[in-house]
Amino acid sequence: MSKEYRFNPGDFVVYPTHGVGKVVDITQSEVGGQKLELIAVNFDKERMTMRIPMTSVGKTNLRPLSSRDIMESALECLKGKPKIKKTMWSRRSQEYDAKINSGDPCQIAEVVRDLNKPADKGEQSYSERQVFEHAFGRLVHEYAACCGIGIEEATTKIQNILKGDVPSSESSSL
Repeated sequence: MSKEYRFNPGDFVVYPTHGVGKVVDITQSEVGGQKLELIAVNFDKERMTMRIPMTSVGKTNLRPLSSRDIMESALECLKGKPKIKKTMWSRRSQEYDAKINSGDPCQIAEVVRDLNKPADKGEQSYSERQVFEHAFGRLVHEYAACCGIGIEEATTKIQNILKGDVPSSESSSL
């Protein structure tokens, strides 16, 4: 059961498997004798533009940026204690990928929280680091777009939350 959204050129959107993109155009096109309304979404980070038929938008789970309340919940999740299962890495990796590709900022924040390793806590394997960076990048990009700030500032704020270096007045407001 998906919600129907109306998108306009210039809107930031989230495509669960690609992250934050920007609607660049909505056009009419004829494909196979059928007229289709296509939404073009540009993903700068991946250097890709995707064209999605408007009739398929609900099936792809394309959505607008998260609300400030949802981002606030995601940031709160980062402050929690990591929950690492004692299962094999390959299984956990699949679960983390599913959370990242869900497009849900709170699930992505769980992955970031669980895989965040402070420098004094030992090293991560290469694949753990890759999954962490993927989740971290997704969270940073949506947070930056939601707050209207730059990627560097969003990165710093999220890193500070992970380190526990956030004054209480700053953590309670996006």
